[in-house]
Amino acid sequence: MSDEMRTPPEGGWESLKVDELKSELEARGLPKSGKKDELIARLVDDDVAQQDNVTAPAEEAGAPTAAGEAAEQEGPAGGKAAAEAQEVEEAEQPARRRRGSAETSTQREKKTPARRPDGELIVRARSKYVRSAPRKARLVMNHIRGKEVEQARAILNHAPRAVAEDILKLLNSAIANAESAYELGPDELRVVRAVVDEGPTIKRYRPRALGRATPIKKRTSHMTIELTTTANGR
Repeated sequence: MSDEMRTPPEGGWESLKVDELKSELEARGLPKSGKKDELIARLVDDDVAQQDNVTAPAEEAGAPTAAGEAAEQEGPAGGKAAAEAQEVEEAEQPARRRRGSAETSTQREKKTPARRPDGELIVRARSKYVRSAPRKARLVMNHIRGKEVEQARAILNHAPRAVAEDILKLLNSAIANAESAYELGPDELRVVRAVVDEGPTIKRYRPRALGRATPIKKRTSHMTIELTTTANGR
C-alpha cells in the first residue's frame, strides 16, 4: 500500500465522493459499508493509527530510559544499580494495581443493612397484585404480626383461608432475604410489621335476568412483611 493512498487529499476526505471513499477503504482493507460520515470517520481513525505506529517506534528508539542514562554515566556499577531500580519499579506497579482492585472488591462486597432511625434492623419482602380481597388477607395477617418466624409459619400452615398460602410464600421470601443479605436464620427473626394495602380492582360483568348485567369486582392486594431480629423484641 503506497504512502499516497494513506495521505488525505488537499481538501480532506470530505471532498471525495462516496465511491472514492469506498475504494480507498477497500484498498486499506477496511469495511466500506455505511454512510459518508461513517466512511470518513473510519479513514480518519486509520490515519491516526498509522501516525501512532510510526511515531511510537521512533520515540522508543530516540528517547533513552532513566536506567540507560544512569548506566551510561556511571559505568558497569551504575548500570547494575539502574537495572535493580527498574526491577523494583516494575514489581511495585502490579502491586499497586492489585491493591486498588482489592479495595474496590471490598467496597462492593460490603453491604449496609437497612435500619430504622432507632437502629432496628429491617428485612422486607413485598408481594403485589395478589388475587385476594384485602379484608380477607388482613384477617390472616393480624394473626402473625409480632410473632416469631417459626410460630408464624405454624399459624399459616394451619390457617383455613386460601390467602394463607400466599402469605406463607411471602414470609419465606423475607426469610430468604435475611439469610442471603445478613446471614440470619429463621430462629433469629420475628415479624415486626405485616400490612395489606388495597390493589387495583378487576371489573367483570355477569348476565342476569331481563337482559341486565351485574358487575363483579375482583379485588387485589399488595402485601408487605418486615422482619427484625428477636434481640429487638418489644
